[in-house]
Amino acid sequence: MAEDEFGLKEKVSKLPTTPGVYQFFDANGVIIYIGKAKNLKNRVSSYFVKTNQTSKTMVLVRKIRDLKYIVVNTEEDALLLENNLIKKYKPRYNILLKDDKTYPWICITKEAFPRVFTTRKFIRNGSEYFGPYTSAKYANTLISLIKSLYKLRTCNLSLNKSAVYSGKYKVCLEYHIGNCMGPCVGYVQEEEYMEYIAQIRNILKGNISSVIDFMTRKMKEYTISLQFEKAQEMKEAIEALKTHQTKSTIVSTSINDIDVFSYLEDEKYAYVNYLRIVHGAVNQVHTIELEKKLDESKESLLSFAIFEIRQLVNSRSREVLVPFYPDVLMEGMNYAIPQRGEKKQLLELSERNVKFFKMDRERQRGLRRQDSKLDLLNTIKNDLKLPRLPHRMECFDNSNIQGTNPVASCVVFIDGKPAKREYRRFHVKTVIGANDFASMEEILYRRYHRVLEEGGELPDLIVVDGGKGQLSSAVATLRKLDLLERVPIIGLAKQMEEIYYPGDKDPYLLAKTSVALKTLMHIRDEAHRFGITFHRKLREKKQTISVLSEIKGIGEKTEVSLLQYFKSVNAIKEASREELAKAIGPAKGNIVYDYFHSAVS
Repeated sequence: MAEDEFGLKEKVSKLPTTPGVYQFFDANGVIIYIGKAKNLKNRVSSYFVKTNQTSKTMVLVRKIRDLKYIVVNTEEDALLLENNLIKKYKPRYNILLKDDKTYPWICITKEAFPRVFTTRKFIRNGSEYFGPYTSAKYANTLISLIKSLYKLRTCNLSLNKSAVYSGKYKVCLEYHIGNCMGPCVGYVQEEEYMEYIAQIRNILKGNISSVIDFMTRKMKEYTISLQFEKAQEMKEAIEALKTHQTKSTIVSTSINDIDVFSYLEDEKYAYVNYLRIVHGAVNQVHTIELEKKLDESKESLLSFAIFEIRQLVNSRSREVLVPFYPDVLMEGMNYAIPQRGEKKQLLELSERNVKFFKMDRERQRGLRRQDSKLDLLNTIKNDLKLPRLPHRMECFDNSNIQGTNPVASCVVFIDGKPAKREYRRFHVKTVIGANDFASMEEILYRRYHRVLEEGGELPDLIVVDGGKGQLSSAVATLRKLDLLERVPIIGLAKQMEEIYYPGDKDPYLLAKTSVALKTLMHIRDEAHRFGITFHRKLREKKQTISVLSEIKGIGEKTEVSLLQYFKSVNAIKEASREELAKAIGPAKGNIVYDYFHSAVS
């Protein structure tokens, strides 16, 4: 076992059975995986049990050279520590959170006549921070609403009472254009200003109804005292808040302060959507994407996501709706899987959000792949001066050793990638001996004569392995088939990676770093590998058949039966009389046994 070699078996045997976090290290002392466990000994031991292991886990285990662990009190503590360590070390085989953005907060400063603004920096200086808002657009919408309702100051002056009432400051342009109440010169009392801050605080907490109630009372007071202009301003503010509330509210106001999580996964990624419900309204929406590295359970991934998101948005909600229970049930949180009613509808809303997010990410990845593919094809087209994008490229290579078993191969690349189902092998039929030029001519004729007859797809570029000679033979074939003007063709010589064009005396050289040249070399090497493999199989088959054909009394059908039963000549040589008799009968079995064993003696 792998753990014996590096002393891991002993370390695993001495692990405690308490909750904790374990770390796996590679040969260079680098952390390659961090995990949490309810029982450290049981969890870590499971990695070294070969039954039911996935290929990904086997790769991880093969690289483990050392392990360390940290004991904690509870599973929740293990989840917290695992989360922090993964963020710190970013191990290769751990879940990868595909989200490294910073999010905006809305800050209410701790000072006389506080300021309210968005920021991406969280500074612990006594100021209040709301958020973070996973949608910058939503944060900016809230700030715009606050600015339209309350004429708060935006300057960073120190507005202590002595400075204000001593006449140290003068009103600025913001006051003159109606965006500020002028606290710097005492045009608004601090008590009144702080009432506005209290209302803003309620808005940011999602408690818009209480702000509307307060404004409605103030509007009536202004009306009674005949301050109709202020009453009208208050009425417009109430309407603005109601409009904002209408856009945000999607559930009954009886549902308050709930977190909702939904989960969706495919083979490579997991997606978790989050809805924060405050005072009957969706206060925040966020979806994260997790790239799976091992075969993590969905319960484990959901735990990771819940902890990550609640930490991000600073949620303290006790009630949490989920589609299934995560593997760690955290203290102070009541999980529920709703079956009917408004809470079930909320979970379904979250599930719709996560589905759309997944579809959008898949579309984005598809577009990136498409862009990358087009970039490669455009580079090849421009570097090789081709008339069109080389979506389909075909490359030919001949293989023979001292003229024996002459064969040829054709590999097909579509959009820069091997299309292995379209690879073809050819026996050279009309050429005797080692004649690469004639072999190339025969194979290309057979290939494209058949394509034309069957109405198949012609390539956008033909590559032949070789220099002027091979290219001339290929050109002659294309001319016979009337394809020379329709299909571009080049030769790629091995020694200097020179590119030859039909009719050109001198080769064309691309830089060694050229993406186009590297692609051509890849195609050429693949054709060579494919041809050599075929040639080797033919030689081995011929050698095998020649050995068995030398045995008198054994015909071709018996040879085939032997090879089908024993798979190789060596296995036939080592077989007992009884095994041979079982395969081909006692009489012929004795002939084969005596042949090999008398030869040995």
